[in-house]
Amino acid sequence: MSKTLNAYRIKKIESLGRMTAMTQEEMVAGARTVAAGLEALRAEHTQLLAGLAANTEHEHEKVSLVRKSIDAIELGLGETQVMIALASHLQSVEAEKQKLRTQVRRLCQENAWLRDELAAAQQRLQASEQRVSQLEEENKHLDFMASIRKYDSDINEESETSRSGQGDNKRDDPMVDLFPDDDHEDNRNNKSMSPTPPSQFAQQVNAGYEIPARLRTLHNLVIQYASQGRYEVAVPLCKQALEDLEKTSGHDHPDVATMLNILALVYRDQNKYKEAANLLNDALSIREKTLGENHPAVAATLNNLAVLYGKRGKYREAEPLCKRALCIREAVLGRDHPDVAKQLNNLALLCQNQNKYEEVEQYYQRALEIYESKLGPDDPNVAKTKNNLASCYLKQGKYKEAETLYKQVLTRAHEREFGTIDGDNKPIWQVAEEREENKHLQRENAPYGEYGGWHKAAKVDSPTVTTTLKNLGALYRRQGKYEAAETLEDCALRSRKEHETRKLPVRAQ
Repeated sequence: MSKTLNAYRIKKIESLGRMTAMTQEEMVAGARTVAAGLEALRAEHTQLLAGLAANTEHEHEKVSLVRKSIDAIELGLGETQVMIALASHLQSVEAEKQKLRTQVRRLCQENAWLRDELAAAQQRLQASEQRVSQLEEENKHLDFMASIRKYDSDINEESETSRSGQGDNKRDDPMVDLFPDDDHEDNRNNKSMSPTPPSQFAQQVNAGYEIPARLRTLHNLVIQYASQGRYEVAVPLCKQALEDLEKTSGHDHPDVATMLNILALVYRDQNKYKEAANLLNDALSIREKTLGENHPAVAATLNNLAVLYGKRGKYREAEPLCKRALCIREAVLGRDHPDVAKQLNNLALLCQNQNKYEEVEQYYQRALEIYESKLGPDDPNVAKTKNNLASCYLKQGKYKEAETLYKQVLTRAHEREFGTIDGDNKPIWQVAEEREENKHLQRENAPYGEYGGWHKAAKVDSPTVTTTLKNLGALYRRQGKYEAAETLEDCALRSRKEHETRKLPVRAQ
């Protein structure tokens, strides 16, 4: 009997060892097989116990062993039933687990879709908020424009011309010439205020920084009023815009610097140099903080500040500002860029007012090389730079060098209008020298008709040509060539009068 029980136990242990490598289904099937075997074994032991019960005298020990075996069998059956129940429970748990996993995957997909929808909704909301903000700014601007409409009674069609001129002159970094063109030369000794032309005003304001859309209309309007000398309207416009910008964007913002620059130039035209200098220094500080110290807009503000100091006669203070602007433009645009040449012209003018003629010559010669190589010999800046360099020579008493440059300017202008020079097609300076040679002869030998119409055709860069005529005439006077000087001065006077006549507006009858 004990051998049978031991064999069963060994078999059960081996069966349990094999079950560790089984799947759950195999383990359940094995447990059920074991349960069936235990049931059969229990029935066999029950019959054996009944047979032993008849012989109670000598079989007490065997009965005890059989009962122990039956108890062990009962315990095995109980464990088997527990295992089967546990396996059934695990199967139900696994099924629930798989169901939950499916739900989790579905929820993850729904969550990802909802996140995409939320992101798209946030983008639409942000765009809507920006649009609302822009519309509010435009509405404020329109309200303000309506409040000043009473000042707008006599604005003529010149605004359209100024806008088109501003568009043509829109460049990344235009310069401001320290000395005006010749058609503004009469204003140098005039104590009254002379408004800046719209295109030049726009260049000074736009230099190095693009005007944002929300300021463009106001910017154009301020330029229009300032160019007409209507500062009582332009100044309040700028101040109101500054107040609005500082409320919405803060003080340290590039748009605030742009508006400060506009107001400073308006003050400069009013000869309020102290207020203009304070505004330009503020704009410079803002642009250095927000755009960087080497940004083209910083160079433009430095240049405007140098121009302001130059107009006040503070040439020493203006020179380092102009040099710093030159360094920035060389670094950003390259050493051979035309805007670098314009900055060199400004620097030369500042040095010339300090009698630093050696530096002046170097700056003008370098600017002239840039203009001729990049823009060609017929560019107006070439003639202007030659005229400035010749004036520098004239102040030093270098009459020969100055005369050569003056003649080059006049010869080039003549060739552009009338073609190659020959015996019958002479430039005005050659006619003037012939009149000087024939001044003791009768006037019929050099009739005025030979050169009287020359100034009418010199339209390309007439301000520079007119100045050159006057300067060469002054040089002839220093040399005692009075007849030649009068010839050029008379031609310059006629050219200026015709230029002013063309500028007069045509009024409707």
